Amino acid sequence: MPLYEHVFISRQDLSNAQAEGLVEHFSTVLADNGGKVVFSEYWGVKTMAYKINKNRKGHYAYLRTDSPSAGILEMERLMRLHDDVMRILTIKVDEHADGPSVQMQKRDEREPRRERR
Repeated sequence: MPLYEHVFISRQDLSNAQAEGLVEHFSTVLADNGGKVVFSEYWGVKTMAYKINKNRKGHYAYLRTDSPSAGILEMERLMRLHDDVMRILTIKVDEHADGPSVQMQKRDEREPRRERR
């Protein structure tokens, strides 16, 4: 099955438990449509570069999935309809990286940047 990575931003006035509950909710939507969540991370409340729906901050969540495209389309459809979800991003990848995402790694654990010319 194809591999996908998802990031979604939910409203800032949700509690941490409610934001993590959204991850579980969308994981069950994928499972009902023949997919599975390989890895998920809750990144916490972060300040955004610009306001979205009058919000300056939002709860960020990250999912790595292995799912057919029909499951992904259904999950995205439900995310767009959900009042608490402000933005979504889905990317199809060739393979999932091992370990935590770059967002959760400490600065000294990351690979060094390449030199600029």
